[in-house]
Amino acid sequence: MQALTIYYMSKSHTTARALTFSSFSRKGWSLFACLHREVRIGVLGVATLASATPRLMAASLQQAQGTDTALHADTLSLGQADVSASRAPLAADVAARQVLTLTHDDLAAAGVRTINDVLKLSAGVDVRQRGGFGIQTDISIDGGTHDQISILLNGVLLVNPQTGHNAADFPVNISDIERIEILEGAASRVMGSQAFSGAINVVTRGAHAASPLEAMVEAGSYGTVRGEARTAWRIGQGWSVSVSGSGQRSDGAVKNGYFKGTKAYGQALYNGSDFNFQLQTGATVNDFGANTFYSAAYPNQWEATRRYLISARAESKGRVHLVPQVSWVRSLDHFQLIRSSSTGENFHRGDVFTAGINAWTQWALGRTAVGAELREEVIYSTNLGRELAADQQVDIRGEEGHVYTKKDDRTNLSYFVEHNVVWRQFTLSAGVMAERNNAIDSRFRFYPGVDLSYRPAREWKLFASWNRSLRLPSFTDLWYKSPTQEGNVGLRPEECSAFRFGVDYVQSVVSLRFKARYQRGTHMIDWVMFSPDDIYHATSFSLDNYGLGADLRLSLSQWWGKRQPFERFTLSYAWTTQHRRAGEDYFKSNYAMEYLRHKLVLTLDHRILSHLSANWTLRLQQREGAYLVYRDLKPTAELRPYGTHALLDCKLSWTMSHYTLFADLSNLTNHPYYDLANVRQPGFLAMAGVKVML
Repeated sequence: MQALTIYYMSKSHTTARALTFSSFSRKGWSLFACLHREVRIGVLGVATLASATPRLMAASLQQAQGTDTALHADTLSLGQADVSASRAPLAADVAARQVLTLTHDDLAAAGVRTINDVLKLSAGVDVRQRGGFGIQTDISIDGGTHDQISILLNGVLLVNPQTGHNAADFPVNISDIERIEILEGAASRVMGSQAFSGAINVVTRGAHAASPLEAMVEAGSYGTVRGEARTAWRIGQGWSVSVSGSGQRSDGAVKNGYFKGTKAYGQALYNGSDFNFQLQTGATVNDFGANTFYSAAYPNQWEATRRYLISARAESKGRVHLVPQVSWVRSLDHFQLIRSSSTGENFHRGDVFTAGINAWTQWALGRTAVGAELREEVIYSTNLGRELAADQQVDIRGEEGHVYTKKDDRTNLSYFVEHNVVWRQFTLSAGVMAERNNAIDSRFRFYPGVDLSYRPAREWKLFASWNRSLRLPSFTDLWYKSPTQEGNVGLRPEECSAFRFGVDYVQSVVSLRFKARYQRGTHMIDWVMFSPDDIYHATSFSLDNYGLGADLRLSLSQWWGKRQPFERFTLSYAWTTQHRRAGEDYFKSNYAMEYLRHKLVLTLDHRILSHLSANWTLRLQQREGAYLVYRDLKPTAELRPYGTHALLDCKLSWTMSHYTLFADLSNLTNHPYYDLANVRQPGFLAMAGVKVML
């Protein structure tokens, strides 16, 4: 147990004095048990705040990043760190599982403008896009597919049961983000049934962490223009409100890659003595040229997507914490195989209603959580689902003469229980999720897991875990049918057993993370061609997944002093290999076997002048698999490997107290490459703009 140091000023002294608590009682879990008790101190120093700020990675990572936190209040509540690695909140420094966090300071230093660009900085995350600027993006973790991760916003699941292709339509703006938590590996008992290979949780900022007004505008290559604004304020006792909006348009960096879109997000927060409350709502509206989305034989595809979110969450502050939560997510999708034509045209409307309750309490033997969740998934479509009778068909809003002719729905009920024990240098988190889905059968399936961490010294932490997970087939997996693809209504849920081992070493200059994994999967879903002249079929197989990863962070300003220009250096590397244990022979895989074998990310932050700084990023990737070569819009029997490519980016910033001028230079070497079938990725891109903070 680390000591808690409080710096204070007494009336008879002009310098700060230190008061250190090395133990709160004779029990090893005493500091853990006292969380969320109120401590009143005249002035709190940086050392105290580093221990008390409710951040996922807490003090150790803040020190490694060289960041400070300021608080202008007389009362600080030692709140729980909402560690995404467990159902019951655990302080980050005692959590039983590795979680990678990208903080608001990380985002600012990297100069990123989209969440997709943020995720590219993690070697364990694969970000594939059909064009530049974060449009049409597939996101996966640790060699999985885009359908195998859970995307959450403040813990609210943004699941789209139609397809994972649109999962990256985050209904939130980059200025809203406090941090992004990446939980790698099977996580069904923590994040729900769809967290098969990991989860990404976006946590937003409150009014206390924002300027009254922030605004940004930028413009650059291919007629691209973006604008974003955010405001936040306090209302009365305990209430705060924030609102943000953004818009963008571009001619597109690739053929048929034009796009336009808007986002809006708002939240209301209440922090009272008896309970907390959060209400959030968000929306995304995107129209874009869907370059070769389903087949390179149709180069003029088009798509329009809409996503709407509203959720409410509360938490009581008694001995037993009750956390009820409800949400509604609507996803709309309009696709045209040939733009402005009814050929291959599809309409989809998906609704996900979720209601859940989590309860946890601290007692003599640790912290216990129990809860339940009910999720209803409904889709109306012109392509997906069972045929509707004529009197049951639903008009498509805004599309006169068009109706939804098909429908499918499923109800997912899950219960969970988890217990966490912190004893001396050990933390044990064990639990199970019981899940039943009426689309499969009426029986419950159980997905247990155990996470263990050991802290042999202040800087060191060792992790080991075993977890089972599942992933339900998407409605596209089950039902989609077109001239180039055919779904499979006989698909079963994907299941896996995942083993992970990790080591963290964190101190003020060096932060080092290492991880190793093995995942054994059954009923894994992929879309494959069985011969060169075949279409894609949804099928299943068995798969072994192995991987290693390492992350190094050096605070050069801490190491070499602040008078020299270099501030921070990071290195992130991930290696993955997969082996199909069972399944039909195939000619080409479209998703599962097109994973990143190697990914290396290097970043360097340094000052050029007193107000001018630079961020350099080098990404080296080698992708397994190959794409089918087309000539004159017709497929050949030739498969061309994706191979290896390296991208060098630079971001320049001139920072003053109330504004920042920036330039974003991507792919400085103008390197041509393919990262997704038949889509040549853009070369050099340049964007420049200004951000104002009032």
